Amino acid sequence: IDRPNSGSISIENKLINFNENNKNDILRAHKIGIIYQQDNLLPDFTALENVYLASLAAGNDKELSQSRANIFLKKVGLSNRSDHYPNQLSGGEKQRVSIARALINNPQIILADEPTGSLDLETAKGIFEILKNQINPKRIIIFATHNRFFANKSDYLLELINGNIKSKNG
Repeated sequence: IDRPNSGSISIENKLINFNENNKNDILRAHKIGIIYQQDNLLPDFTALENVYLASLAAGNDKELSQSRANIFLKKVGLSNRSDHYPNQLSGGEKQRVSIARALINNPQIILADEPTGSLDLETAKGIFEILKNQINPKRIIIFATHNRFFANKSDYLLELINGNIKSKNG
């Protein structure tokens, strides 16, 4: 989405050309799931539609997309809220819709910015387990958090102090 100021980015040994917007959009839809700190949901679409639109963007048909969206909304505990619009959802519910949307395409890379920031502790623990269960040898999850409880559960912990990155457990 953003262009680097310097350097380059490669995915599967293919250099990303930031001038190829359509190609990059397709790559992102297939390979990368993003959980934003702010939910970035489309206000004119229901929770179900917000999730399945991500699957449609990856080229899946509507029936499969809706079915998978229902599965992911159930995983995050929102089956009963699927027909609600973002303005009818709490901050934590919107965040869980965003998580379902990020996971629907089975991405290889999951980028999560404070994925549990709007959730109460018990719901956050459940969501963290869902994310943890997504880890496999062909997937990486990178998450940013201020929550030490969840940070300390990560496989590899980096800490940003005064603009410097240092390893905490690597």
